[in-house]
Amino acid sequence: MIDLHSHTSESDGSLTPKELIDLAVRTGLEALAITDHDTFSGYEKALPLAQAAGLDLVHGIELNSRVNSSPAARYAHILAYFVSHAPGAEFVSWLSETRRERADRNEKLAASLRANGVDITLADVEKKGRSLTGRPHFARVLVEKGYAKSLEDAFQRYLGEEAPSYVHRDSLTTAETVALVRAGGGIPVVAHPIRLGMDRAAERAFLEDAKAAGLMGLEVYHSEHSPALQQYYLALAQELHLLPTGGSDYHGPSVKPDIELGSGRNGNVSVPLSFLTGLRAF
Repeated sequence: MIDLHSHTSESDGSLTPKELIDLAVRTGLEALAITDHDTFSGYEKALPLAQAAGLDLVHGIELNSRVNSSPAARYAHILAYFVSHAPGAEFVSWLSETRRERADRNEKLAASLRANGVDITLADVEKKGRSLTGRPHFARVLVEKGYAKSLEDAFQRYLGEEAPSYVHRDSLTTAETVALVRAGGGIPVVAHPIRLGMDRAAERAFLEDAKAAGLMGLEVYHSEHSPALQQYYLALAQELHLLPTGGSDYHGPSVKPDIELGSGRNGNVSVPLSFLTGLRAF
């Protein structure tokens, strides 16, 4: 059993890199990818611990992208795996710019929430975010302050794309992001395609366009994909000649308590080792 999609407290997960490695070992995983948002910090801290434990740790990251060039466009997340080479210097430099853009968006989001009657400061949120702060950390503060009943409620009422306080990120397009990953020596994969919110024709067209830009894979197994959807995405990946990948998208018990490392939601994720072998063939 392997898991190619997980997060640590270095981005929006609740477990430290050490705690995640310990859990992976207890769970019996053969391999684990740490795919924190916009940072390799969790992977870097976990690597010597994984090596000492005999766990195959995969170098990964999750990146935001815009589906097209419109400022109001929906977003697609790109998983990037560096299974053969370390990320190039240009890619690492771009990540630094991305984190600065994230910090700017966080300031605007805090201001937008205050304008909508929420008593919140960026300092409140950064206490939760540690090295990298994002919307899940805003959600935790909103719950603690009584503005939302749950993390899901916080996103629906304040933080989601349709919410009045939402602030768009100035992200690159999917095509641009995919090209940067490829230039940096990585394998770009569309994460959890169910979240694109497209009908099947539009989704297929989007993936075809992304493949033309250099996309190499599609996340088939994910905690939000039903068995029927997993089979659909597996067939779609085969039709489009995209590498299939999969993972739980584990964030830890205090963020997504219903998702287990390696097995997803109610055991709906079971990623074969052949998926990782396929990535390493490139």
